[in-house]
Amino acid sequence: MTQLTLAPLSNFDVGAVLAGAVSFGAYRLRALDGGGALAAFAVGTATFGALGVPGAAVLLAFFVTSVALSRVGRARKARLFADVGKTGPRDGAQVLANGGAAAVCALLALWIDARYAIAFAGAFAAATADTWGTEIGALSNARPRSMLGFRPVAAGLSGGITLLGTGAEIAGSILIAVVAQVLRPHAFLAIACAGIAGAAIDSLLGASLQSLRWCPNCKRATEREPHGCGANTSPMRGVGWIGNDAVNFASTLGGAAVAFALAR
Repeated sequence: MTQLTLAPLSNFDVGAVLAGAVSFGAYRLRALDGGGALAAFAVGTATFGALGVPGAAVLLAFFVTSVALSRVGRARKARLFADVGKTGPRDGAQVLANGGAAAVCALLALWIDARYAIAFAGAFAAATADTWGTEIGALSNARPRSMLGFRPVAAGLSGGITLLGTGAEIAGSILIAVVAQVLRPHAFLAIACAGIAGAAIDSLLGASLQSLRWCPNCKRATEREPHGCGANTSPMRGVGWIGNDAVNFASTLGGAAVAFALAR
């Protein structure tokens, strides 16, 4: 009688199970919508499949802290972020903007060059720094100033920075650099610098190329079209198709590039 044997599970098999459980849990908690859960499943599977537990630790450090911080001061943030393009659970585009570049780097580390593991951590350091800067910076009583020219800008709009938010960006970068030591020892400085650089890229693009519009009804700047009041808006500056997701992707890609360059 022929005896059947089961093939051992690969990291990608285990990653799919774990990523599915975490994505479903985040969906039930309304941290992600349906598209966001699917995107998180893909990013999580690629990460664990390519880098195993150390890579998953970096991913979870970003995800768990981001979700937790988003719930701090929710009423205040709801008012401040009323003019930002997206509110509510994160969708697929938002998840890929923050984790897509990192997932590709994880696969490149497996298939091409192990140094891409440092780029992977650099991408998540940038995503964490930007998210911490936004979520904690929103709690600052100081008025944000534009990354370009340091003129005062409306709280909640992209491109504005505060001392509290900048400190949070540095702290977020350091957290990922510390967690990533289990992934690549001795890469702390490269990853921390990558996170800070990625956050700076985000603020610079947010203050320049990101689309900003004007609501004639409410007489204020917004990133939404139409505005929350229902009125159509007119362009003020930036490139029409460059929104927050495109800026976030550029930020994480920049973080990955800086980490890879410093790793060399």
